[in-house]
Amino acid sequence: MFNLFRKKPKVYSKIESHIFGIISELLKIPSTDINVDELGGKYYLSNEEQHFKVTILSNDYVIRLTNTRDSVAEKYDKVFVEHVLTAVKEEKHRRMELVYDSITNSIEKMAERLHNTLIESNETETEKVLHLETKHTKGNKVNY
Repeated sequence: MFNLFRKKPKVYSKIESHIFGIISELLKIPSTDINVDELGGKYYLSNEEQHFKVTILSNDYVIRLTNTRDSVAEKYDKVFVEHVLTAVKEEKHRRMELVYDSITNSIEKMAERLHNTLIESNETETEKVLHLETKHTKGNKVNY
């Protein structure tokens, strides 16, 4: 009985499958730029090496594919476009995490080096002070 309420997975058309495959492959390439205009509902993928651009208009459910020879824009099913956008957003988020992790690691290493430098500097200053104090009191007698 519960099988009746289970949502069936969406079966995409041949062209939708091809477009999703193209976008997935573009997202796998690190040189593909991902730009987002969340307010306008526009998502841009561009890969200069492949001479390929994809524009996704989420409000209108339109996907435009552009290469050096052709440009095609078509309106697609809402579920399909949302599936494509999910993949784009996940890759954008993954890349942002990589950048964040890289920046965090750099800051941690810099802070550790600074900390070690300060400790070494402090130890050197302490040694100088101790050295000066022992030198100063050895040769001189102090009268009270």
